[in-house]
Parts: sequence; structure tokens; C-alpha cells
Amino acid sequence: MPQNRPVKPFVLVAVQLACMSAILMPGPWVATQAGFFALELVGVLLGTWAVMTMNVKNLAVLPEVKSGARLVTHGPYRWIRHPMYAAMLLVTLALVSEAFSYGRGTCWLILLADLVAKLSYEETVLRKAFPDYDRYRLRTWRLIPWVF
Repeated sequence: MPQNRPVKPFVLVAVQLACMSAILMPGPWVATQAGFFALELVGVLLGTWAVMTMNVKNLAVLPEVKSGARLVTHGPYRWIRHPMYAAMLLVTLALVSEAFSYGRGTCWLILLADLVAKLSYEETVLRKAFPDYDRYRLRTWRLIPWVF
């Protein structure tokens, strides 16, 4: 790992990947009950929309701003600042709810806490990189419109 890079983003991503693996490995990957399938589909569509809206060059696993990146404020980013995290939570919530176990439920709660910590860290980075970020924050929600 290069010097002067904080360890926190690597830990946050490692926890995220571990939780996602623990939720997905026992399966299923596609919900079969209509309500859970609809929730999963909303998550997949939201995530796809977010990825298509953001320039692929801006995508990064680590919560960092790449050189030359631009602040995206259209598409799903018009309403929520972290639609990919919201999508991930919707998809995994559907899967955990359909085939619930205490282990998978605990992993989902840890994933939720981890993504909230990750987005908080990411917002600190984004505030430093983009002077307009504070104004953007005032008119959008973090994950869930009108809630959080």
C-alpha cells in the first residue's frame, strides 16, 4: 500500500466485501417471492441507472476522488448522493429477507453500518475535492429520499 494513504477506506471496503460475500454465498442470488423480487429489481435498476449516469472513469471501489473526476448531480444523484450504496442495500435486503437467518441478518446490519461509515468518509473527501459539494448536500438525501 502506498505511503500517506489512509487505512480506513481499505478497511471499509474489506468489511463491505466480506458482508456481501456472507450474504450472497449461501444464496439465493435472485429472490423468488414477488415482493422481494420487486425490491431486488428496484435495487438493480437503481444501481444500473447510477452506473450509467456516472462516467465509468469516475467509478472506484475505494471512497476516493480520481484525478479529473467531476461531481455528478443528475440522474439518481439529483435526489440521493449515494445511489449505488442504496441499490446494494436494497438488493441485499431483499435476499436476506427472503432467506432469512440470524447470520445473514447480522451481516446486513453490519453492511448497513459499514456503508453509512463509508459514505460519511467519502463525503469528507468529496467536500475537499468539490467546492460545490456543500450546496449539493443541502438539496439531496444520503440514501433514502425524505428520510436519510
